[in-house]
Parts: sequence; C-alpha cells; structure tokens
Amino acid sequence: MFFLLIDNLRYDQWKILEGSIQDYFTVEEESSYYSILPTTTAYARNAIFAGMMPSEIEKQYPKHWVQDLGDNEDEEGFNQHEEFFLQEQIRKSRLSYKTSYNKIIHNNQGKSLVDNFNRLMQNNLNVIVYNFVDMLSHARTDMAMIKELAPDESGYRSITASWFTHSPLFDLVKKISEKKGRLIITTDHGMIRVQNPVKIVGDRSVNTNLRYKQGRNLNWDSDDHVLICRKPERFFLPKINVSTTYVFTMEDYFFAYPNNYNHYVSHYRNTFQHGGVSLEECIIPFVYLTAK
Repeated sequence: MFFLLIDNLRYDQWKILEGSIQDYFTVEEESSYYSILPTTTAYARNAIFAGMMPSEIEKQYPKHWVQDLGDNEDEEGFNQHEEFFLQEQIRKSRLSYKTSYNKIIHNNQGKSLVDNFNRLMQNNLNVIVYNFVDMLSHARTDMAMIKELAPDESGYRSITASWFTHSPLFDLVKKISEKKGRLIITTDHGMIRVQNPVKIVGDRSVNTNLRYKQGRNLNWDSDDHVLICRKPERFFLPKINVSTTYVFTMEDYFFAYPNNYNHYVSHYRNTFQHGGVSLEECIIPFVYLTAK
C-alpha cells in the first residue's frame, strides 16, 4: 500500500492528474473530506499523521508540536515530526506493519525514491509526502514568470499537469502499477486565489499567513468575511495564552497590514493562498486506486 499525500492539491487539480493516472490505475473509490482549520500544512498535515486534532497533539506531545508564530515563515519547519506521529498512530492502533516514510521536497529526492523502489516493496505501507504543488503556489506569489504562466485557475491546473507528466512522481506511480501495488492519493488542504483585503493589526508574535491570524491583540476593520474564534478549544486548536484568538478570512479575502497597505495588497492580490475558509481550501480529495 502506497499512501501519497500531495501537499496543497486542490480537488480540481486531482481531476487533472487523474487523466494521466487512469492509464495505469483503476479508481476504486473517489470521495472528498474536509480539511481542518487553519487549512495549512502545520495544522492539517500533522493532524493526518497523528490521527488527532492540533490541541490534542500539543497536549500529548508538547515537545513535538511546533507553534506557528510570526518569526517562523517556513511551513515545513512545523512538520519535522510527521514520521514520529505516524509511528505513534500505528503503535496505538496495535498494528505490526512494516512502514516507510518519505518526504520529497527536491527533484533529486524524487529521483532517488524511484531508484530505490525495490526497497519500498518490502514494506506493508509506504507513506510519501510530495511538496511540489505547495512550492508552486508560493513561487507564484514571488515570481513574475510563474504568474504569467499561471494567471488563473485554468493556467494553474495546466502547469501542474505539465509538471506531473515530466516528474519523478509520475515515474513512481508507473512503478507502483507495474508491481500491482495499491495507491491512496490525498492532500492536507487546498487553496484559493485571493482578491480582497481585510485590514488587520497585531503585534510581532502574530503568524505570517495571509488567510488566518492568531494572537492576543488582534484588531481588524470589519467582521464581514471573517470567521472569529475566541475560544480555540472549540476548534481543537492550541491556546498559547488566555486571550489567544484565531481569525480566518472567508471566500477570496486576505489579511493585510495598514503599514505599506497599497503595496502589500497589490503584491498579494490574485495569488493562491491557503489557511482560511473556502470550498477550495476545505474540500479535498481522497482517492483509492488499484493497479490495472
């Protein structure tokens, strides 16, 4: 069994990849489920591998929960303990599976995984986290060329399909099919193209995500288009201190600071973001496939 988690894979992007994969696999079951809030790697992916909500992870494994604060912008920095959470979940479920955990961030790591494929076949369960789609969304924010290539959702789907058909991941999928393996494809969250700003003010400890903020002294200009969570425990979210509040943007809104406001808004408007509340971020695919 291969469990493939492609970070930031929107449902429509899965449908694009499906066309290439169907030559090698039969889709036995395709369903959707909800990501958790915030719809970010730090929360949603840790929850998948731990089989627990974020507040439960923080209580049970405080040393392994990395808090999302303003001075840490590297999403992967929050996910250093996924293999530990996976092994703990397997142990607590009293399963005696031989497993492997593989995180692919760079292309050469993907090629290495394909080259060592026979080792994977010795395991009952192989978990593979692929980060390319998430990196593409962040690159699109920063690189003018990517914005030109993927100006909208259709262009974004097209560039994802082009990457996949020439990637080591597609080579891996073919090898799994050759060996008659089973495959699960899913993700931790989707994303949305943001258009409209909401002004927010906070101190330096506030996280950097554009779609949600958490902190003690948050002030925003309107309650329209935001979901306010003053009791994090109700959302199963960690509570750093007594007055911690989480606020999430809804629809295609994003948070912007008053300082340098116009520059900030023009830079981030029309970019793909995640962390908030929208169908595109929250409804994600879960697909079970068997080799043809």
